[in-house]
Amino acid sequence: MGFFFMVILVGFVFGLILNHYLPLLFLKNKKLGALPRGSFGYLPLLGETLAFLKPHPSTTIGSFLQDHCSRYGKVFKSHLFFSPTIVSCDQELNYFILQNEDKLFECSYPKPIHDVLGKISMLVVVGDTHKRLRNVALSLVSTTKSKPDFLTHIEKTTLQILESWKDKKQIIFCEEARKFTFNIIVKQVLGLTPEEPQTSRILEDFLTFMRGLISFPLYIPGTPYANAVKARIRISASVKQIIKERRRNNNIIYNNDDNICENMNINSQKRGSDFLEILLGVDTLSEDEKVSFVLDALLGGYETTSILMAMVVHFVAKSPSALDQLKVEHECIRGKKKKGESLNWEDYKMMSFTQNVINEALRYGNIVKFVHRKALKDIKFKGYLIPAGWKVLPILSTVHLDPSINSSPLEFHPWRWERQDQTGKKFTPFGGGSRCCPGSELARVEVAFFLHHLVQNFRWRVEDDDQPIAYPYVEFQRGLVLNLDHFAL
Repeated sequence: MGFFFMVILVGFVFGLILNHYLPLLFLKNKKLGALPRGSFGYLPLLGETLAFLKPHPSTTIGSFLQDHCSRYGKVFKSHLFFSPTIVSCDQELNYFILQNEDKLFECSYPKPIHDVLGKISMLVVVGDTHKRLRNVALSLVSTTKSKPDFLTHIEKTTLQILESWKDKKQIIFCEEARKFTFNIIVKQVLGLTPEEPQTSRILEDFLTFMRGLISFPLYIPGTPYANAVKARIRISASVKQIIKERRRNNNIIYNNDDNICENMNINSQKRGSDFLEILLGVDTLSEDEKVSFVLDALLGGYETTSILMAMVVHFVAKSPSALDQLKVEHECIRGKKKKGESLNWEDYKMMSFTQNVINEALRYGNIVKFVHRKALKDIKFKGYLIPAGWKVLPILSTVHLDPSINSSPLEFHPWRWERQDQTGKKFTPFGGGSRCCPGSELARVEVAFFLHHLVQNFRWRVEDDDQPIAYPYVEFQRGLVLNLDHFAL
């Protein structure tokens, strides 16, 4: 027993030494500057990872960053995610990192994320593969966002969700938001409706996938992480089967009495031009890349959009003046339309204060706290050395909540956007550079259309202790319980 304890102790000490000094062995004779100040922590391999990931309200930067910024400044070194790391809470350095993708830095998410998302997910691939996938995504978004059938489907789904609330005094909003976003994205990507058997199977696997994505990466049968890897395989198989059926239906050949062959497009009116239908004609992507693209679209259109909806609803509930101005804006839009007429792209462009509210929810709530990058070469910035091969973490939330950049940053104040630029270095809720989220406009449209009907037909209250928490992925502690006060749909 004593020998076993000694082995563990020696291993711990050896790991501690490696954790502290191995990263520094490769920094001899550097002439570009000194490393930023900081600490590698005391845990072998993990370093300060557990403290960095400690849950905290997403409307704050958390105790770890607060402490380290006060001790070392806005740029400091640490040991995070099994790697020596430069952490940036500096606006200029963050912008520099995001704008130099594939030149000085590249995306570098931890390996467990690759295993769950897949090795050719747009979120983790780099170089030409990422460019090809992103170009397809941008093309799909640009042709989809203003299409009447897409906008009509968003509004129809909104009304169905709100109709289901009419006899309820209380709802768990995060559950309702996820139901809303999944029904929209699965229709837009795969052409499926909630009633189809394939939809429920994909949703069940997708929920397992999401739980594992934010779990401890331990691949043991039965763990959330292992279940997520298996769920991704099943979802991929489902998508491949749908692709196979689409191709077979699209190429069925019928012979008429004159033996003339015609290519028939089966159920084209039912499907419309969903993402999958368009993807089938994209020759620049392999079959596996198309499947991975579908999973990325489901992920982006489901989780982040639903959390944004929850953020908006939460903050607006605590700002009666913002709610009143939203209601006036949307009643004005509705007043200009005929009874029963659907919302369109021109109506969306009139929702200026709604955009201010969405921007402020993104700034204050910080759905994406940070992104993972790696330095491709030795880099000098403001006298600091960023060594080649080191992980680099630009912390987006610290810029959004910096009092030297945003006045009264810990207040929800949508009116700041009447005079503040929505782009540039100060505001990066969807990342930046060539990795800025391609589907951000679709998310805005969904939230805006949902708000249009919500504020005209409901008043709601939220529980004081139900707040967004960064884990680091944002969740509401109780799922955001809404107490409904009024229904007039």
